[in-house]
This record gives sequence, structure tokens and C-alpha cells, in this order.
Amino acid sequence: MTAPLLEARGLVKHFPVRRGLFGRVSGQVRAVDEIDFTLAKGETLALVGESGCGKSTTGRLVLRLIEPTAGEVRFEGQAVFDLSDGQVRALRRKMQIVFQDPYASLNPRMTVGEILSEPLALHDLAPAAERPARVERLLREVGLAPDHARRYPHEFSGGQRQRIGIARALAVEPALIVCDEPVSALDVSIQAQVLNLLKALQGRFGLAYVFIAHDLAVVRHVADRVAVMYLGKIVEQAPTKALFAAPRHPYTRALLSAIPVPSPKARRNRVILEGDVPSPIDPPPGCRFHTRCAYAVPRCKTEAPALVERAGHAVACHRADELPAESPVPRAERGPGAERLARLQAAFSQGRE
Repeated sequence: MTAPLLEARGLVKHFPVRRGLFGRVSGQVRAVDEIDFTLAKGETLALVGESGCGKSTTGRLVLRLIEPTAGEVRFEGQAVFDLSDGQVRALRRKMQIVFQDPYASLNPRMTVGEILSEPLALHDLAPAAERPARVERLLREVGLAPDHARRYPHEFSGGQRQRIGIARALAVEPALIVCDEPVSALDVSIQAQVLNLLKALQGRFGLAYVFIAHDLAVVRHVADRVAVMYLGKIVEQAPTKALFAAPRHPYTRALLSAIPVPSPKARRNRVILEGDVPSPIDPPPGCRFHTRCAYAVPRCKTEAPALVERAGHAVACHRADELPAESPVPRAERGPGAERLARLQAAFSQGRE
């Protein structure tokens, strides 16, 4: 069996809550609480869930942008958290990130050419004389013109700025890119173009993606596998088709039922969650979802369910086998109407922004 490119085991990140004049620690925000996952070369793993569930924190832990409370991450067999500062810098070439806000992630005082040349210089990938040609190739790879290298970030649209962010990540020829909600700040028509670009680059360069998102309609078209997070825990993990066809966790069913329907006449099986998301400072005992779950029983309030895998589909729920067999995904999302919509989006995305 081929070893995974990326492997996380028992990953934990708690942020201290400080109060008072002397900054005394009064609690811990349990942002990520003992999660496990793997990622193969050339694969896309989507991390999905509501805001505050720990998706972005997980992405930053993988890249060692923040230090963990416990657990380990292995990249190409190396224990990421055991590396020295020099070794981490060398690892940065293989692991990159595309941020959610393409404007905030680009230095407004640098031209696009300078932004793309900087990683080439930092990692000593090309002499100064060769960098303009490398920058030109990078711009062409992401669908921009070579003369864009002389412009500044504020002279571009949001979609073009995100293409620049992707080009910067590609500059060092990485094996893994963490995409932290890369299209959530873009117009819907531009989202399809950027997603198609990411898929094309993945096929061309064999990239692996950790794709962080809250929009399951987007995830469905880009991910090979999906891990659903709730309050710092992974509650379900499965191949994308299996998860959409037969979700086994009540929270996943609720997320899928909220996908917009392209036809107003389509039959909906909407799952309405009651109450608010509990505080990650003081998560509920037992199953963390039991306060909002229509299937909760007394056992759920006291015993935390383990993430149990069966035929490649893992779920953390005491009553997973008792859920309705039918997927809550609206029928229009699974029928000919969805296929037609996908064809239209693909045809539109062939044009330049």
C-alpha cells in the first residue's frame, strides 16, 4: 500500500483564554480536538463545516503556521513538528497555501512580478536573470497575461487577484496546497473559473489539495473525499460520492439539505437544526452535536462516539445505522437538471474573466 503524502494523528489545538489585568488563563478554546486524516498524492480532501468548527486552524497546523497542543503531522514521512527552523523553511517549498481573501494576502506595495519572484529568490530556485521568464510562465499557467507582471494588486479584480495567489503558491513547485476557502470571497460566476483552474493545475502538476470550505455545492465538484467537522471534531469522513448519496451523520444530513436547488419545483427534504452552536470553550459532554440533534438519546449526552470506519465510510454517531436511507440532497441536485447546470457552468468557465 502506498504511503500517504500527508498524515495527521491525534491533532489537537487549544487556544488559552486570558482574563484580568495579569492575563490569567481562565479556559481553553478547543479549536481542534484529536482529529485524524490522511491525504494521498494528487488527491483532494475537503474539510467542511460551519464557521468556527476548526477547519482553518487544521490547515494552519498542517503547514506548521501555528504550533499544536498535541498530536503529529507527517508529510512524506517526516514529522513536521519535530523539524528545526531550517528544515521547516525547506519544507515550505513543498507545502503552500492559498488564502481566502486574495487582496489581503498580496503585498500592495509590490508588483505582481515582484510577488511571484520573491519565492523564487527565497528558495534559490532561479537566478535573477531567469526569474522574469519564470514569472511569465506562471502568469500564463493561471490564465493571466505576461504584461500583468508590471501591475499592482489593486489594479485587478478579485478573481484575478486569486489567480495571482495561486500562481505564487505554484512558483515553488509544491506537492501540497492548502486552499483556505479560496472562492468564498468571489462572485459565483468567477468561482467556477477558479475551481476549474485548480482542477486543471492538479491534473497537470499532480498536486494534492486540502480544500477548506463551508459550501458543499462547491466541494462536491472538486473533492475526492470529504471530512465533516463540528466543534473541533471530525464527525464523518467518506468519498465524496458516497457522502452525498448516503450521509450517515445527522449534522452532515443537515448541511446537505441546505444546498440550494436550481429548480423551484424540486422536492426538498430540509433538515432544520435547533439551537445555536455550543461554545468551543465549554463543549457539551458526550457527543458534541447532541444539543442540536433530533436523534439524540441519553447515551449521546454522556458517551462521546468514536469515529468508526465501515467500508471506507467513517462516522462518529451512536445511531448512524438508524438514520433514513434516503439522501437529503434535493432531487434536482441529483437529476438531469443538475447535469445541465454543470454543463452550462463548464461552458461559461472556458471564457476569460
